[in-house]
Amino acid sequence: MDSYGTLNDALVSLFNDIMDIEQKSIITDEFKDITNNDMHVIDAIGVGTPKNMSAIARELSVTVGTLTIAMNSLVKKGYVTRQRSSADRRVVYISLSEKGRKAFERHADFHKRMIRGIIEELDKEELDVLVKALKHLDNWFREVQQN
Repeated sequence: MDSYGTLNDALVSLFNDIMDIEQKSIITDEFKDITNNDMHVIDAIGVGTPKNMSAIARELSVTVGTLTIAMNSLVKKGYVTRQRSSADRRVVYISLSEKGRKAFERHADFHKRMIRGIIEELDKEELDVLVKALKHLDNWFREVQQN
């Protein structure tokens, strides 16, 4: 197989495998009421300072309207809380509940294990090449997304 075919097969396979394995690893009995998409919203909210809807939507590259649908579901399920700004009642800040923080940690742990599993098999030179190639791939996706 040529380089084009090999890269194409590898990228498609990696994307599908990561999504599938992540789903199986993260969505356990404890978190069976959420989807992988919900988990990525939880990840975008994070455990730091509460964020407004626009900031979260921007991070996820979705509209505020699309995010609102997911957010309503996560609030109803107890993963997320909303709090109005005392300075401007139109602004709503989003943060994770205790249940949401546990889900966030589960997701972060999956990513840590995935990265450790990759880098433990590489020497420094191989790791540098992989990081450079993935940065190029990420930049290409970001450029395509903006156009």
